[in-house]
Amino acid sequence: MPQLQDKVAFVTGAASGIGKEIATLYAQEGAKIVIADLNQAAAEATARELSPDGSRAIGVAVDVTDEGQVNAAVERTVAVFGGVDILVSNAGIQIVHPVEEFAFADWKKLLAIHLDGAFLTTKACLKHMYAQGRGGSIIYMGSVHSKEASVLKAPYVTAKHGLIGLAKTVAKEGGTKGVRANVICPGFVRTPLVEKQIPEQAKTLGISEEDVVKKVMLKETVDGEFTTTEDVARVALLFAAFPSNALTGQSLIVSHGWNMQ
Repeated sequence: MPQLQDKVAFVTGAASGIGKEIATLYAQEGAKIVIADLNQAAAEATARELSPDGSRAIGVAVDVTDEGQVNAAVERTVAVFGGVDILVSNAGIQIVHPVEEFAFADWKKLLAIHLDGAFLTTKACLKHMYAQGRGGSIIYMGSVHSKEASVLKAPYVTAKHGLIGLAKTVAKEGGTKGVRANVICPGFVRTPLVEKQIPEQAKTLGISEEDVVKKVMLKETVDGEFTTTEDVARVALLFAAFPSNALTGQSLIVSHGWNMQ
């Protein structure tokens, strides 16, 4: 039997990259999927890829920093599919500057998307998970930067560290109701978000784009390889399908050995 048969998964940032890979794998494992993304056309297109007749996947436009939009999207999820069992808080952006040059507006924007978005989607989904009485799984997309810092990424590192604290709190509060919370901590995955960073870091650091990849991004890996979206999706499936509270409040690093905590 598929591991997520008829579970309902709400995945943010799911119209591309890691989020899309997770949504696709969940659909293959029997889940009903909500593609929640800032880009409505892309969200709807991805949903049609997963379920051409619309019976097992829908796309919704959501700005995860807007409480009204988040609540409306989760309520639509419940109205269409009858509940919500899995939240994957994956939406994110990246902005790179040294601290002394970081605009406060950019700091606030990045924290809002990563941390406020995680909080708002968690809050909206939890009440349904609790009321349903069948528990649930909340999965946050952290990073190796949830464990250690890199230059030029002060708000990103701050936000990713914060997700671990949120997950631990949700795990403790939700434990008696069967709701688990965990964090995936990938290394560099060659998504559009990372592709954008390569020339930005090359310019800031005064090195070639090739050196950014080899000497910055992948320097500490055991094999010089990027983590793949498939790697991350498999961990997301493990967290979503795990059958008990034995695996909650945890953060799992998926980084080709870049970080070994």
